[in-house]
Amino acid sequence: MVYKFKRNYIFKRGETYYFSKQIPKDVREHYSRSRMVICLKTQSESLAIKSASSFISKLEEYWAHLRLTTINLPASHLLRTPTQRQRAISDTIKLTEAMEQYCRLKGAGKADTFFSSTSRNINEVIKMFGDLPIDQYSSQDAGKLRDSLLSRGLTTSSVKRIFSTIRAVFNLSINERGLNYTNPFTRTFLPNDEGRKRAPISLMEIKQVQDECFRIMDEKRLIIALISDTGMRLSEALGLTWDDVNIEHKYPHIKLKPHPWRSLKTTSSSREVPLVGASYKAVNLIKKQRDKSNILFSLYCNKNRCKSNSASATLNKWLKSRVSNGVIHSFRHSMRDRLRNADVHPELIDEMCGWSQQSVGQRYGNGYSLKQKYNSMLGIVFIR
Repeated sequence: MVYKFKRNYIFKRGETYYFSKQIPKDVREHYSRSRMVICLKTQSESLAIKSASSFISKLEEYWAHLRLTTINLPASHLLRTPTQRQRAISDTIKLTEAMEQYCRLKGAGKADTFFSSTSRNINEVIKMFGDLPIDQYSSQDAGKLRDSLLSRGLTTSSVKRIFSTIRAVFNLSINERGLNYTNPFTRTFLPNDEGRKRAPISLMEIKQVQDECFRIMDEKRLIIALISDTGMRLSEALGLTWDDVNIEHKYPHIKLKPHPWRSLKTTSSSREVPLVGASYKAVNLIKKQRDKSNILFSLYCNKNRCKSNSASATLNKWLKSRVSNGVIHSFRHSMRDRLRNADVHPELIDEMCGWSQQSVGQRYGNGYSLKQKYNSMLGIVFIR
């Protein structure tokens, strides 16, 4: 049985009271229904009347607010937007300050590329939205930035790297200052980029590039020759010193380790790299051309910095006119295929090329011997 109470907007269903109210026509567009019905979760008539009275009071206040927002106020063009009102009172650290804090705290022992890439990636945000307090950026801004970067032709992997830096800068400042604020760049959707995966350089093109490098034999070409048969990253090769190289050993190799002027990407990147084929020949030619510096490639590296970005731009420009598809880093992709096709065990490939270990078991023991690495590499080279 249902009991109705005049002006109290309550009724009883079974033993429980409910609140019911027709929504006024002038605010109905804000609701999905024309009438609201709410369970008051009480069997007491007096409590139900009090709850209903409170509901009516709050609803009338809210509806009055909705009505005011639809009225054209005089000089409304002078009012601040909600974002402007927030910006006017926000005293949170600005994005440039957050970036400086990030570089100061995280940059110890990092190469110049860490600072330049951080600045470049954060400036993508500043160019679009300005240098604002970090709590004034929104997830909508993050989506707009993603769309802008993709429209410029950047691959998803490049956009992911940019967003990774931006997220890290925001997270550090949020945590350091104890802000009750969700990082707006955390959950931005980024599409898969499988169709644009970097292609390896073919074996025929590798051989042709190596031959041309040894015809020219300048420092730039010898960098390419060294990388072509080692699978090293460009920055790894550029930062080498003669103390890292042992060509007199029974199994000539490079002992790759971090330096103040050039860090390594991961802990797995510290490794022994066999010198065979074009890489062995390149190191011997570099030694004959050696100046007083202990750095192998003084054109792009010294004890203060490693200019890998500059080297990448120059070497890729030369290489792209000689291979159908690829850049310097493509030699690393090719190395994986060459070793895979030679039936080299995947764990050994990871260890030689410095890829992250895939299981806990790979971290047990001392790993493969230098002899095993050397013989595996020896089986894939063109130059003996």
